[in-house]
Amino acid sequence: MRIDKYLANMNVGSRKEVHKLIKAGSVTINGQKVKTPKEKVKENDLVEVNGQEIAYQQYHYFLFNKPKGVLSATEDLHQKTVIDLLKSKDRYKGLAPVGRLDKDTTGLLLITNDGQLNHELLAPTKHVDKVYEALVAGQVSQQTVEDFAAGMKLKDDTVLKPAKLEILSVDESQDRSKIRITIKEGKYHQIKRMFGAVGMKVLELDRLQMGSLHLDPQLKRGQYRELTEAELEKLKKSGE
Repeated sequence: MRIDKYLANMNVGSRKEVHKLIKAGSVTINGQKVKTPKEKVKENDLVEVNGQEIAYQQYHYFLFNKPKGVLSATEDLHQKTVIDLLKSKDRYKGLAPVGRLDKDTTGLLLITNDGQLNHELLAPTKHVDKVYEALVAGQVSQQTVEDFAAGMKLKDDTVLKPAKLEILSVDESQDRSKIRITIKEGKYHQIKRMFGAVGMKVLELDRLQMGSLHLDPQLKRGQYRELTEAELEKLKKSGE
């Protein structure tokens, strides 16, 4: 790999900025100053910029607690995206959210540039569980639980796989229910459409789990951290 691409991929700077660093003599490979941006870097080479080691990492994985009002997208001309909430040093090339959470939906979102893992987690044939908690306008009953468990057919003829619905609480005076739901697919506005089909409306929706990956309770809305090696290993297995 060329040294300028290596450093740009590691977010040291743009290609133009990297070229300036090389021209200034700030970049070394195994202690030797780099003279041209075209110089090649091998896997075991020691790359430093101003004496600081820049280790290469091909893929990056961030566990993100999505807040309301932010798009699950890589970029948008008019609205803020989850990528915009990452620190500048963490905005690696190719990062994208795995799946989408609606603008007003909160909770667990995985952001990565590992396209293969992204595919494995979202592929319909993989049936990776997604767990949500929601506040619903309406009184969820055992009949609702059974309807969801049987698999639903929506008004537009969309056929859904069986879903596990748990009633956490029902407030009859407020005509509201708190529920937990586990689905194995991620169709457009799926949970909102499911409750709409039984005459109810989702007021708040929060994703807690995707495959083996759980939302970190230490992360506040809008905060994120890198996945641990153990989390990544388990997540890859859940997508197999």
